[in-house]
Amino acid sequence: MNTAKRIHIIGSVASGKSTLARRLSKERGIPYYELDNVIWRRHPNGDIRNTEEQRRDILTSILKRESWIIEGVHYQKWMFKCLEEAELIIFLDTPKRKRNFRILKRYIEEKYGFKKGNYKQTLTMLRKMYGWNRHYETKEKPIVMRNLEPYQNKVIIQKG
Repeated sequence: MNTAKRIHIIGSVASGKSTLARRLSKERGIPYYELDNVIWRRHPNGDIRNTEEQRRDILTSILKRESWIIEGVHYQKWMFKCLEEAELIIFLDTPKRKRNFRILKRYIEEKYGFKKGNYKQTLTMLRKMYGWNRHYETKEKPIVMRNLEPYQNKVIIQKG
C-alpha cells in the first residue's frame, strides 16, 4: 500500500473496514474515524442520530486534518467529500459468505462481552445485518462502484 495520509475505506457491513482502519492507523500513526460515529451520537440508553448540520460539521472537522483514515459503508452524497479529499480509496470486496460468517461472529463476541462494539447486539440487529448484507450485494454494490468511477486513479479494490 502506498504512503497516503488521507485514506477512505469503503465496503459492506462485515467486509473488514474497521479492522483494516485500525491496523493502518496503528502502522501509520494516523487517526481513524468511523462514519457510523459521524451519523450517530452514542449513548448508553440508545444512539441518537445527528442532524445533517451536526454530521456535516463533524465530517468537515475530520477532513480538515492533515491525515485521517475514514471508514464506512455509507455512500450517500453527504460523504462524497471524503472520496474527493482522499489520497487513497480502498474498496473491500469481501465475499458475501465471509461477511455472513463475520456478522455472526461479531454478534457472539459482542453479545457475550468478548469484544466491545458501538451498539447493543440483539436478534433484531442481527437480522438487520443479514438483510443489509443481502441488499448490499444486489442493490448497493453497483451504486458504490459507479460512485467510485471518477476516482479510479486512487482506488484499490481489495478482494478477499
